[in-house]
Parts: sequence; C-alpha cells; structure tokens
Amino acid sequence: MCGIVGISATVNVNQLLFDALTVLQHRGQDAAGMVTLGGGNFYLRKDNGLVRDVFRTRHMKKLVGHMGIAHVRYPTAGTSSSAEAQPFYVNSPYGIALAHNGNLTNAESIKQELFKTDLRHINTRSDSEILLNVFAHELVQSGKLQPKPEDFFKAVRRVHERCEGGYAVVAMINGHGIIGFRDPYGIRPLIFGKRESEKGTEYMIASESVALSASGFEVIRDVEPGEAVFIDSENQLHTFQCVQGVKHPCMFEYVYLARPDSIVDGIPVYQAHQRMGQILANKILREWPEHDIDVVMPIPDTSRTSALEIATRLGLPYREGFVKNRYIGRTFIMPGQEVREKSVRQKLSAIHQEFEGKNVLLVDDSIVRGTTCQQIIEMARDSGAKSVYFSSAAPAIRYPNVYGIDMPTSEELIAYGLTDKEIETEIGADRLIFQDLEDLKKIVSSLNPQITDFDCSVFDGKYIAGGIDSEYLRRLAASRNEETRANERSDSIMDLHNDEELA
Repeated sequence: MCGIVGISATVNVNQLLFDALTVLQHRGQDAAGMVTLGGGNFYLRKDNGLVRDVFRTRHMKKLVGHMGIAHVRYPTAGTSSSAEAQPFYVNSPYGIALAHNGNLTNAESIKQELFKTDLRHINTRSDSEILLNVFAHELVQSGKLQPKPEDFFKAVRRVHERCEGGYAVVAMINGHGIIGFRDPYGIRPLIFGKRESEKGTEYMIASESVALSASGFEVIRDVEPGEAVFIDSENQLHTFQCVQGVKHPCMFEYVYLARPDSIVDGIPVYQAHQRMGQILANKILREWPEHDIDVVMPIPDTSRTSALEIATRLGLPYREGFVKNRYIGRTFIMPGQEVREKSVRQKLSAIHQEFEGKNVLLVDDSIVRGTTCQQIIEMARDSGAKSVYFSSAAPAIRYPNVYGIDMPTSEELIAYGLTDKEIETEIGADRLIFQDLEDLKKIVSSLNPQITDFDCSVFDGKYIAGGIDSEYLRRLAASRNEETRANERSDSIMDLHNDEELA
C-alpha cells in the first residue's frame, strides 16, 4: 500500500504535490518523495519519514516546475532503506521518473530479462525500479525521437504484457508529459481529475479522490483497468485502453486502506463502512439473539462508522472507550512485531469509567496479526469490563497478500489455520464475530452494481493476477519475513539522481 500522485499545472506544483501527499499519508508512513520538472531538468527529493519531515522549506524552494509526481511509501517489496524511496529515475530515453503502488508478482523473472536481454541494470530490490525499466525499454523500442501519445500507449501495453500483479503507476517523461496507468484487473486504485485556472486547465492523477478534492480538482473518473491516461506538455489530456481489463478492485481498500471520505471506483468508502456495520449487526441478531451486550465501542479511528451503525441497529449505547494518541502511526503498517506491540499501548488509552462492570462489544475494521486486538482486550479487562466481546467488520484474514499490502506470510496472520473459535481463544475474547465474505461482497457491490467481483485474496486465497502457487508464496515469505527485513534496514547513501542538491 502506497500513495501516488502526478500533477500537470500552470504554476509550480511543489505545494500541490506536498498537499496531496499529506492527504495520502495514511497510505504510507515509511518514506516520501517528489520529482518536479522545470526548464528541462528534473528536481528530486526523497527520504525516509513522514511528508512533513522529508520536505522542508529549503527543499521546496528547489522543487520548481509546472509538472511533477510524488509518492508515499510503506515497504512490501525491497527494503526500508531510503535508497528505495520513490520516485525512481532513469535517464534513457528522454529522462523518466516513476512512482508505483502495488506489487509485481513476476518481478524476479523480469529482472533477469532486463539484465540478460534488455541490458538494463537494477540498482535496488524494489519492483518499482523494475517496472520503470520495463517501461523505459519499451519506449526505446519505439525508436522515436519525438514520440506521440500513441507511442507511450504502446509502451504501456507492453508493460501490461510483461508485468503481472496489481499496480497503479504515475510516470513523468521529460519534455513530453505525465502518464498514469493501472493493471488489467484494476486491483490498485487510480483516479484523475481537473481544475480550471486563469492560465488554463490543470490535471491531477492520484491514488484516491480525496487528494483531488483537497486541492480543488474535480474528479473526471477512475482510470479503467488496462487503461492509460496521458497529459502532454501542452496540458492536453489523452486516454487509451491499452489492453482489455476486468475490474476487480481490492476489497481491503474499502475495509481499511482508503480514507472514509474517498470514493474508490465509484464506491463511497464511508457508506461501505456504514453498511458493513448494519449487516454485521444483523448477523449478531441472527446468531446471538440472547446477547447480553451493554455497550458498543469502536477501536479508533477506522471502525467508528461501523460501530455506530451496529449500536443503532442493536438499540444499544455507543461509547468511546479509548482515546487515541494521534502522533502514533497506524500499527498495521509498522515494521516489526515488537514495534507494533509497543505502539498499541502508546497509541490507545482506556477510559476506565466506560468499561467498569459492563459487557462490552468492541468493533474493529479487521483483524490481521492480532497484535492490536489482543492488547486492547487486555486493556478493557484491566479497566473493569465484565465481559469483552470482539467483532470484525471484515471476514477473517487467512491468506497473504501479493498485490502490495504488507501481509507477506500466512504464519504472521492470526487467523491462519485456526477456526473462529480458536481465534477467539487466541485473542482472549469472550466471543468473536466476523463479517461473512459473501455479505461483504454484496455490501460493497450494492454501492456500484457495475462492479460484480473483487480481489478478496486475503480472505479466500484466490489470486486473480499472476501465477500464484505455494512455491511462490514460500519464496515471498522468505524474502519478506521480519528477520530479513530487519537485517536489510540501513541508512544507505545514494547520489544516483543528484539528490545531494536538495539535501
């Protein structure tokens, strides 16, 4: 899960990019980067850290130009080194900078092709650099010194033919424009819009609609699966369906990843959360009509909407039992189990009066590793709760994700190989209620009937893109396990892109 944005404007885009990244910060807290294009030159700044920490006034003054792309990252492939912060850059052909959200499932085989056949060297372990070099190589194959939009679209089509997995991309080509494209299944989100200024029309391509609305851009539509959107150097918009695709958006976008005020593929995330709560309440009434719940409480912040709907449908009080420290990041995307466990206690504190002597139903959006819910249940008991029931607005997560979400190994998922009753015991709840997968699909699809299926691989183990088998999952787990990632973390120094000018 990362956040990407590309802007072509009539003024310097540095502040617009910064504002968009700030709105997309929830999609990645590990690193941030920005490349602008001014006077025929690329200006790059990227580093580990939050947006507000990576970009200082001295950097922003040097990030000049009316066109640019930017990225916020949390690592799923590669390492946590600042050298792997995005965007990435190659100087041939033309000069191309690229930012990517997702994961290539055939990255290793493509890497070998690039080295042996395409004669391109990869400097990092990031699949984003691999994707950039595939795109660059296919542009070279066109042999055009002055390419037209259709030449860029042909290169994207070849990217789709060579690359498997889930991905959304923005790339900037020196002297030509910005292009955005999405994998043929539309797993990772991408949307574009425009706004009118005194000097003309400006365009933005981004991961979520909130990035557009926050800066006054009007949404045009989502980028279709297999489609490319190109804004040329004259700020003219071109679109082309490079390969035919069938939309299967990632279900976890609606459960957890996307902001509630976003609209992803025509589906309002806030309304999806509402309906998740309503349907889960119906399940509680159906399967547990004699319940003795006294009060419903959310795990702040993402489960508030669902919890309120559950309380309303059950006719029970809704209470805020936990206070959140807003200066601690999202624990699900933090690297390292020890860091996550420590952060839960730092992130939340209980209001004892709301728990004392009560049977409490806690509502969370999902249960991934179980780190958060185990400790929260302990906190509720320590605060005097008589019984602690736990509910998840999503089904049990039993399978690793291969399309850009940090769920790399089955063994790290608390639900892997366990029944719901066993999970209940493992987390220490008096009762555990999961959303049903078929109900979840119906809920989200009802908000946009044109979408009839989703990538639900973390729930059902069905991988729609790429040849995913047990051997692939074994290699993926080995390359991404916590010990390996910890050993690879370093404060790498790189000057490949003249980044020292902005340091």
